[in-house]
Amino acid sequence: MLKVAAIALRGFLVIFGAIVLGLSVTLAKQQVIGSPPAETSFFSFSGAFGLIASAIAILAIFIDKIPRVGVIVADSLASVFYLAGAIALTVALKPVSSCTSSSDIARDERYHNKLLNGGCRNIKDGIFCPNAGKNTNEKNVDSYTSGRCQEVQADFVFGRADDSLQAAGKGLGAWRDAYARARDLVDQMTLEERANITRGFTVPDNICAGNTGTVPRLGWPGLCLHDAGNGVRATDLVTSFPSALHVGASWDRNLTYQRGLYMGKEFKAKGVNVLLGPNAGPLGRTPLGGRNWEGFSVDPYLSGQLVAESIIGHQEAGVIATLKHLIGNEQETYRRPYFGVEAASSNIDDKTLHEFYLWPFMDGVKAGTASVMCSYNRINNTYGCMNSKLNNGVLKTELGFDGFVMLDWNAQHNVLSSNAGLDMVMPLGGSFGTNLTDAVENGTVDASRVKDMATRILAAWYLVGQDGDNFPEPGIGMKNLTEPHDQVDARIPESRDVVMEGAIAGHVLVKNNNALPFKKTPVMLSVFGYDATVPATKNTDVLFQLGYTSSAEMAQAVLGTEAHFDQAARGGTIVTGGRAGANGPSYITDPLSSIQHRARSEGTWVNWDLTSFDPDVNAASDACLVFINAIATEGWDRDGLHDDFSDGLVLNVASKCSNTIVVIHAAGIRLVDQWIEHPNITATIIAHLPGQDSGDALVKLLYGEAGFSGKLPYTLARNESDYSVYKPCGLVSPNDKDPQCDYTEGVYVDYRDFDAKNVTPRYEFGFGLSYTTFEYSSLSIKPLRKLSDGAGDKYASTSDELWEVVAKIEAQITNIGHVAGAEIAQLYVGIPNSPPKQLRGFEKTPLLSPKESSTVYFELTRRDFSIWDVVAQAWTIQGGNYSVWLGASSRDLLLTGNIEV
Repeated sequence: MLKVAAIALRGFLVIFGAIVLGLSVTLAKQQVIGSPPAETSFFSFSGAFGLIASAIAILAIFIDKIPRVGVIVADSLASVFYLAGAIALTVALKPVSSCTSSSDIARDERYHNKLLNGGCRNIKDGIFCPNAGKNTNEKNVDSYTSGRCQEVQADFVFGRADDSLQAAGKGLGAWRDAYARARDLVDQMTLEERANITRGFTVPDNICAGNTGTVPRLGWPGLCLHDAGNGVRATDLVTSFPSALHVGASWDRNLTYQRGLYMGKEFKAKGVNVLLGPNAGPLGRTPLGGRNWEGFSVDPYLSGQLVAESIIGHQEAGVIATLKHLIGNEQETYRRPYFGVEAASSNIDDKTLHEFYLWPFMDGVKAGTASVMCSYNRINNTYGCMNSKLNNGVLKTELGFDGFVMLDWNAQHNVLSSNAGLDMVMPLGGSFGTNLTDAVENGTVDASRVKDMATRILAAWYLVGQDGDNFPEPGIGMKNLTEPHDQVDARIPESRDVVMEGAIAGHVLVKNNNALPFKKTPVMLSVFGYDATVPATKNTDVLFQLGYTSSAEMAQAVLGTEAHFDQAARGGTIVTGGRAGANGPSYITDPLSSIQHRARSEGTWVNWDLTSFDPDVNAASDACLVFINAIATEGWDRDGLHDDFSDGLVLNVASKCSNTIVVIHAAGIRLVDQWIEHPNITATIIAHLPGQDSGDALVKLLYGEAGFSGKLPYTLARNESDYSVYKPCGLVSPNDKDPQCDYTEGVYVDYRDFDAKNVTPRYEFGFGLSYTTFEYSSLSIKPLRKLSDGAGDKYASTSDELWEVVAKIEAQITNIGHVAGAEIAQLYVGIPNSPPKQLRGFEKTPLLSPKESSTVYFELTRRDFSIWDVVAQAWTIQGGNYSVWLGASSRDLLLTGNIEV
């Protein structure tokens, strides 16, 4: 009798475990929004292991060799697993019976929740939980987010997020022919075939970052998608181009276009259809951002101009560009949900969104980008790839984007993201594929939406000319490149000059007490610092790739222990940052090797000590060069903007050498006030991330074979506290599960904030020294009549009038120095009721010989004078006085004028 009772009891436990496991599978298939991924995964785990423990206990009844203590342990484990699973299941299936539809607020959509009786069913407006405070008004709006209610200021909420925002591609302008051909092919596809090309697959023989499905019946081959940043990632026989931050420091449109073109050609040669770049976000709200180096500048105008040039170059090469990450992906800390903690919500008001963070995306869409990647984080409490207002409303409707919206890898939360404007899921099928066809059949997703998704993807394919038989097969290679694979040499000999010129142009000289260029051939040079030599790791690795934790706070949350990451990559010189934006170079000309090569031809003696913190210095040294760096990578935010080891090394060398030159390879802002005023430090170079020609480019600059023209694409402060936003935002308490990032600083980021608060930086935005001197003269400002006539009018983001030239400005720049050089003239405009000045133009002169002059021209559009009207939901120009400044930096303003509107 006892044996039967034991079997019955354990049989009941097995059934209970099967129910728990079955519910977890059902939830995964139904993609219920109210189930946080961590809880769902946990009770799946509990159910599975509880079943195993129960099975062992049942077997013990029939197998005498299993000791009694084993039975007790198995029963105990089963009970613990089932109890934990039941608790997690309760949390995951927590009913939201109080949810009420509202047409006034954008929130996570919970449509067609068939599993939960208490859930919100068939609701087509955004929803909110009224229990947090009824009788809402425009100053206090209750919002629902992932099963939790909280109060959000109305200024953070922008519009509705219901299905009525869905926007089918129009296929106008440059897209017209591509859309006609895409529609013709999609019309021949079944629902399953259309769904198949919207989802990702893995192809083990050739490791693209992602692959779409194919349609063999109609001859459509599918797409290979791959990173991007400073070249083709995780492969061999490619070029490591200068990184985006380095390009931003060049302020050179033509070099940016050429880089984009040749990089695109290498991607095509490797059989990559979709290049996962360029980055318009993060812009760099916090200087600690781990991915700031993947973007061009903290200034939206400069970033937008270079984003556009990159996209044009990529797509002229025949690959699809991907503008990313839309939007507010300004930090790595809590960028994704971890262990029950939601991803951070970037709470951005409508005016700030349009005038700052969306600005470079507008330029990218205007340039014709065929793809946009949504972001991991939440925007105003709705996940980026689930944000209908953002994807359907802002991107596809307001900006008129006709390409496809792509998921950032594994950022999907449920199949209803298709209704929110998502067109492609990566790297696997996620909720698309079979789930998408099921959603159409049960009425959750309209068939027309799937047709539009497929049409947008195929239109992008046609737009860049990938149809036909001339597109190469993928040639990335195996994950382990030491294994046999077909080698595809993608390098282009014609690109070598562009790579070298780009490496030179992004170096910024910030201090020079007549130390550079070398006035005569040095008899003795001494080289110090870990950054002077090539890294000891394999060049096919993603250099300095760290884990996915992002700060001491994140390490505590994820690892259970506090951890800090070194701010310097002391394993060798850096030519790129880390992870998705990085690639393996063909070679690295590191600084020491390039200096030694030059020394060999000129008879210079070179001393070096690359490891000592307090090295011996030969008093006969003509110059001492100290090489340090500041590393950053996707996945974690930096702990600070300088490190004690590197600063101590610089000071130790400077204390013994009267001609100390500091070179900093930096993947972001790196403070220098710890030593910059030391009298023995005679020159300092911010060398950024030059790519594979790093050392050779530097030597050309040191010896005067090339001149400095680079300018800082950010402000270099004296203190960390000078930045309006310094640290990434996080949780307000240990039990908090809902990190909120309120962008209360608005558009006052970097130099806009420094100017508004009259804070003196160490080196201002746009600053950079030259080996020569330039004179600015003959400013001419010609506002067109239509500028004044249009005051107060409203302009849509896609209107031709917004992009129409309404003012022409020119000036003369003369080289009054003694050596040839190129200057970057910067145009700033003071818009009423806005930051004191904003960049609205820049122009690089040709290389000017001494006494030679060049005229720089600027054409300003109506958009350049506009602000965003949050009531009219349009751009408008205010009446008033607009100051105009032209100069060598944001604070070295040499010519002044004004325009009256």
